[in-house]
Amino acid sequence: MSNSVLCAVDLANGKDDAKTLLVAARLAALEGSQLDVIAVVPDYGMSPVGTYFSKEHHDEMVADAKARLNELVTETVGADENAKVRHIVATGSAYAEVLKLAEQTEPWIIVVGAHKSEVSDFLLGPNAARIVRHSKTSVYVVR
Repeated sequence: MSNSVLCAVDLANGKDDAKTLLVAARLAALEGSQLDVIAVVPDYGMSPVGTYFSKEHHDEMVADAKARLNELVTETVGADENAKVRHIVATGSAYAEVLKLAEQTEPWIIVVGAHKSEVSDFLLGPNAARIVRHSKTSVYVVR
């Protein structure tokens, strides 16, 4: 286990994940941990709609996600703290990429927001629920 906090944000939520990010930053500061923040862009290449998008489209999505992630972190924790944060943009399924990164970096805790919940998800969003269910690491869910 490393001394890091992994915070998963959904850039589609805009500033709604600022609260999740603040909790993660506080936990990292409390423990003197490295803060890693991940955002995941969809992988259209494996689906039938993938043929309608060029490789440049994917590269543009990743570049846009990196810029938006940097902006979100800077606005939430400030430029000085942002400089210490590791920004990760992955491609694929949100919960799968978060779990894969957690396997690689072995954080002491994963922080996720509970968004876009449906009654069928019992008030926990589908990605957060899957991360909680399948993670080998403790997960802190921010409502």
